[in-house]
Amino acid sequence: MRRRNLLKLALAMTPASLLATRADAETNTKSDAPQAAKVVYHLADLDKVEFVFGNIANHYKGMGGPENVTIALVVHGPALKAFHAEGASPDVAKRIADLVKSGLAPNACIFAMQAQNVTLADLLPGFAVADKGGVVRLAQLQAQGYAYLRP
Repeated sequence: MRRRNLLKLALAMTPASLLATRADAETNTKSDAPQAAKVVYHLADLDKVEFVFGNIANHYKGMGGPENVTIALVVHGPALKAFHAEGASPDVAKRIADLVKSGLAPNACIFAMQAQNVTLADLLPGFAVADKGGVVRLAQLQAQGYAYLRP
């Protein structure tokens, strides 16, 4: 008698366990699906501006084009000086313009702007102001799923 009850219990539980296994498999499959790539580059060092430009261009190339990756750039500290419209080298102006056309979203730290006595109008076109600071903007983007890169 006990064996029959155990068998009935086992058979009654089987469909539920199969459903749970299927649900787990579907959840794992969904979480393994590739998400849209999002990356934020952190630039604070003036001597790394060209290097970061190269990394971003290579990133677009490596991902198969800007349509396959969203890239943001957060600039603060001494590096911001490279992006002052007055005094920016022609190469920096051209490269940032080309990258912005590709979809790059450059952000300028409000505190670096204040320290350097510049406004958004004083920077090369395409920048947005990180109005809570560059490091806060970096943290916000990371919280939104952006991978953090600091070359």
